[in-house]
Amino acid sequence: MIAAALSYIRKAPRIYTYVRADPVEAWLRLRAKAVKRWERRKPPCPYVPDAGWERQLHEILGIQWPCSATEEFWALWPRVIGSLTAKGIKVGVGHFNGWNDGDPAFVRAVWCLTRHLRPRHVVETGVARGVTSRFILEALERNETGHLWSIDLPPSLATDFHAEIGAAVATHCRHRWSYIRGSSQRRLPGLLASLGQIDLFVHDSLHTEANVRFELQQAWSALRPGGAIVVDDIDLNWSFHSFAQTCAERKTLVCGAEPLEHEPFRPFDGKGLFGIAQKIDAGQS
Repeated sequence: MIAAALSYIRKAPRIYTYVRADPVEAWLRLRAKAVKRWERRKPPCPYVPDAGWERQLHEILGIQWPCSATEEFWALWPRVIGSLTAKGIKVGVGHFNGWNDGDPAFVRAVWCLTRHLRPRHVVETGVARGVTSRFILEALERNETGHLWSIDLPPSLATDFHAEIGAAVATHCRHRWSYIRGSSQRRLPGLLASLGQIDLFVHDSLHTEANVRFELQQAWSALRPGGAIVVDDIDLNWSFHSFAQTCAERKTLVCGAEPLEHEPFRPFDGKGLFGIAQKIDAGQS
């Protein structure tokens, strides 16, 4: 009790500065924390990863498996991680204010979708160091088409991490990138309205069930037939399960990270699952 009080006192000046600078975002964060505590009362959703999800993903897309895009990914992966470690940034589990950098399986799925779908409009929520952002942008560069819009609200009190936002994004990719600071609750509807239609959506921001539902509803309505969404950390709540059950006009996969022999990325432990959904035309099987 005393320790909690002292911690609050130490944080009070930063809290005051944050609230004064943007009271709307401060209120949204406070509400999100309350929702998160309430959601913890629900039992976990019993997701089961689809066996051979990577092969199944390419079958859904009508692409031969194995594909050359996967080889491209593994050639690029050590370069991207190396660019961060060269800056003195620790990469991996819990090193971004308690959160992880993108797991290879999740990022690889996003990479393959970007390469194969050749999207013009890509939207993601959540940036952090920008590992996923970098791979999307590199894929768009190889496609020679497309643009990425990234919505992200940096940690409110852990201001030391603000300088690391998008640190993985290389200079040669930045002409295809628009970074929008703020929460998805405030920024996503207006962005989607301005774009009209999107081809790929990636959720990796606030993982409360309420926020994921909000983002999926917004993104799905703007997604073109044939486009796809990717949702990270679906095992934290029921949102992706509910989403997958509500409409026949989608093909979905539950995916899990593969075990890795090396750190800093965790081996698959039944957590960190992600979901993929492709939008199909009504009546299409």
